Amino acid sequence: MIRLRHLMVVLGAAMLAACSSAPMHYYTLVPAPDTAQADTTLPPASFQFELLPVGIPAQDDVPQLVVRQGGQAVDLLNGERWIAPLADEVRSALSVDLSRRLNAQDITTGLPVDGKPIVRIKVELQRFDSSPGNYALIDATWTIRPLKGEGVLTCRSRINEDAGQGYAGLVAGHQRALSELAERIASVAPAMAAGSTPACPAG
Repeated sequence: MIRLRHLMVVLGAAMLAACSSAPMHYYTLVPAPDTAQADTTLPPASFQFELLPVGIPAQDDVPQLVVRQGGQAVDLLNGERWIAPLADEVRSALSVDLSRRLNAQDITTGLPVDGKPIVRIKVELQRFDSSPGNYALIDATWTIRPLKGEGVLTCRSRINEDAGQGYAGLVAGHQRALSELAERIASVAPAMAAGSTPACPAG
């Protein structure tokens, strides 16, 4: 009995050591500081924006990276995780990109400036697909409106970026896709702030 207990303790310790030795990697969608600075060639925007919480598909609302394996199968990668909830990562990445492209302030994370009009932006991701070494795809419906006014623009953007090798390459592909989405939103934000309702950008 004592020998059996000793064997069980040794096996348990070995299993714990194996588990603890498995590396854990964390990823972010937020651009690095050297690529996230405001475009100083632009004058400060005459408006501010409010980026609401981002909706994401339920199947992607987990700490792990979710990747496709073939047509229908998916894997949850326990050793590859987002540093924050995915919805927060997407919202933070879009906020940084929009602030840079518009040279405008996201009042969700700061105090609004009196007298400057505000446009409200809402993004819902219908798809957030990941295939390592193949593609990083987002399919988003987004709405932008002035906080004071009746104009509303609702658009849909499907953006498919090549994913480099490895999971870091996959995350970089999603960063580029979100940057492109921010570019499309930024292209119509000034007109919305001025009271016009432009056409949705292509794509």
